[in-house]
Amino acid sequence: MADPKGFLTHARELPARRPVDVRIRDWREVYEDFPKPALTAQAARCMDCGIPFCHNGCPLGNLIPEWNDLVYRDDWREAIERLHATNNFPEFTGRLCPAPCEAACVLGINSDPVAIKRVEVEIIDRAFAEGWVTPRPPASKTGKRVAVVGSGPAGLAAAQQLTRAGHDVVVFERADRVGGLLRYGIPEFKMEKRHVDRRLAQMRAEGTEFRAGVNVGVDVTVARLREEFDAIVLAGGATAWRDLPVAGRELAGVYQAMEYLPPANKAQEGDYPRSPISAEGKHVVVIGGGDTGADCIGTAVRQGAASITQLEIMPRPPAQRPDAQPWPTYPMLFKMESAHEELEAGTGARVYAVSTTEFVGDEQGRVKALRLVDVEGPAGGFKPIPGSEREIPAELVTLAMGFVGPEKGPLLDDLAALAGEPEAFFDARGNVARDKGYMSGVDGVFVAGDMGRGQSLIVWAIAEGRSAAASVDRYLTGQTALPEAIPPTARPLV
Repeated sequence: MADPKGFLTHARELPARRPVDVRIRDWREVYEDFPKPALTAQAARCMDCGIPFCHNGCPLGNLIPEWNDLVYRDDWREAIERLHATNNFPEFTGRLCPAPCEAACVLGINSDPVAIKRVEVEIIDRAFAEGWVTPRPPASKTGKRVAVVGSGPAGLAAAQQLTRAGHDVVVFERADRVGGLLRYGIPEFKMEKRHVDRRLAQMRAEGTEFRAGVNVGVDVTVARLREEFDAIVLAGGATAWRDLPVAGRELAGVYQAMEYLPPANKAQEGDYPRSPISAEGKHVVVIGGGDTGADCIGTAVRQGAASITQLEIMPRPPAQRPDAQPWPTYPMLFKMESAHEELEAGTGARVYAVSTTEFVGDEQGRVKALRLVDVEGPAGGFKPIPGSEREIPAELVTLAMGFVGPEKGPLLDDLAALAGEPEAFFDARGNVARDKGYMSGVDGVFVAGDMGRGQSLIVWAIAEGRSAAASVDRYLTGQTALPEAIPPTARPLV
């Protein structure tokens, strides 16, 4: 362990966020630099807990106590080796993951948990700065070809593992740039895209090929893909969004979050002088209280919204862990993300326990207001409270209510038709079914990430990509030296 008394002598500390009035003028990441002595103190808080439950909280099985100790001892080179041993992309998880590892930290039983995410980010950023993250091409080639469909975290993890195992890997991405949700969906202020580009450069140098702008199933048929490749990994995510079928849904100005966020990303890439879907000068309503909703808030703030209201059908969660969600499970708590700070610093509010009943339009067919009602629940279903109906201005509405599964279309339809029992190609939740080795109902076609699991966390996507890669390697060569992290039936501690 690091400092035997570190958890007693040091309080939890995180880097400061840049002042709200400064950071909303740009799209850079919100956190200021974290001084090295402060980081060393945070690593020192990792205690000799005997059984590190943080390993269970993280599906990647990250060796958290080991790299905390190495940071404390100033052995950063070895720290990145231990971090990369289980996680291909710590620069992504350290910025985007909600940190179930911290929820499972033993110190969190009666104190604040170790700042695991912050230590993780500092390790990988230091490693890139020092030039320690270099391409690792395979020593020999197998002659086998693998197609990976989708370039989000699951697809990238599978591709990197398979390339390093000696296979020729081609990653197909239907968008015009590689990265999936990491590229189009996650705002720049949450993770600057230079981190994605830097990692893609490493993967290209290792031998992974990327083909953007290719919609598999349309531009390239399933039959052609199976003819040209020895194995296929489906990693297209759960991109079928949940809708809100109420009166006025068809009005102009009502968008899904994933219709609203990608154009803002493209504006930052230089494709547009400003996003074609802009909140500038508008009264904005964000429906959905999760991370995607916060992304919409931060984006609307930077675009110059006149006001922003976030609606959530659930009651406001507690600030402290409730008895019904005991340690080491991941608790649903009230959060104050950077976007929420920006919301409350301006003309905005978060409203809980409400349900939208109607979108109201103007003479031009554009949304101008939203009608809502207070609800009680969720036990027994959400029930409207009589007399609480009201109307709020809404000139731009984003629906950030999550995703219901993978998109059905030519790719999945054609593969389902090839399965022995087409209806069994999907599970009861509409995700692509797979066996314990991540293989679908079609021989040689594997599934990783949200496409098989349903909407989940980035750490689960990477863990499944790594595990599926090991199964593909064994399928192609009869054996594998790749690490296998988790079975596809694994579930988080909730």
